[in-house]
Amino acid sequence: MVSLSTWCRYLVHKIEYSFTLSWKSYKRGQISDRELQDTVWKNVFQGKLTYLHWSKGEAMAPTIGEQGGTLLVRKIPSADPNRVFVGDVIVMKDPDSSDNYLVRRLAATEGYEMVSKDEKDEPFVLEKDQCWVLADNEKLKPKEAKDSRLFGPVPMTDIVGRAIYCLRTAVDHGPVQNSHYSMRKDSPVLEVELDVDDMVKNHKA
Repeated sequence: MVSLSTWCRYLVHKIEYSFTLSWKSYKRGQISDRELQDTVWKNVFQGKLTYLHWSKGEAMAPTIGEQGGTLLVRKIPSADPNRVFVGDVIVMKDPDSSDNYLVRRLAATEGYEMVSKDEKDEPFVLEKDQCWVLADNEKLKPKEAKDSRLFGPVPMTDIVGRAIYCLRTAVDHGPVQNSHYSMRKDSPVLEVELDVDDMVKNHKA
């Protein structure tokens, strides 16, 4: 049973998400001044803050099983360093194919100095709205891991969500270990929207 305080915190997140999404549409000229308020409330009362995403491959093992896993992903309409944090497992557009998505861990954001293990590589600082992502599986080489060691920094705007729960099998599932701040922020969303039975039903393994 979800407590009243959790529902209140969840509703605040829904309003914030709805306003951000609606404002984004307004700035793009997709909705008018008159439609803005209606769109905000429509987004509050319709839809969810999460969606299911199937992640395959061993790049994120052991966080996600080597055979893949079904993720509950919190939608992030406008990613920036105040909404996603170093340590978060994020879903982002594949730099090689914008129709595909990768699940990687956020390792650094704008302002971080990046120093390579290879002395031939010059250190550099991540520019505004750039981030650095890594696979969790340390056994993989950069080409196999397909992360920033291969394709370099990526724009924060490529981030579409944060994985908050992972189902590896019907009996092996649990919250994804993100940054402490994100886990606290996502807890009411997880309590209200998590449906393990639905995740099992949609699991592809």
